[in-house]
Amino acid sequence: MTQATIEIEGMSCDHCVNAVRRALATLPTVEVESIQIGRADVRFDEATLGADRLTAAVTDAGYTARLGNVRR
Repeated sequence: MTQATIEIEGMSCDHCVNAVRRALATLPTVEVESIQIGRADVRFDEATLGADRLTAAVTDAGYTARLGNVRR
């Protein structure tokens, strides 16, 4: 499993945290380790899911996201 940090802009409350959690949970193989305002730490199977899909899911939920640290 690959670990990644997603840096997220536009989050300001618990509703935002829950919206990002739901968006990431819909992706196959994603395990959400933690989410707080401004970032999410996840694990995922890179052979099944490209890292760009992580940021796309967060963007689709209404936030600005960029991939931070990725640990393979």
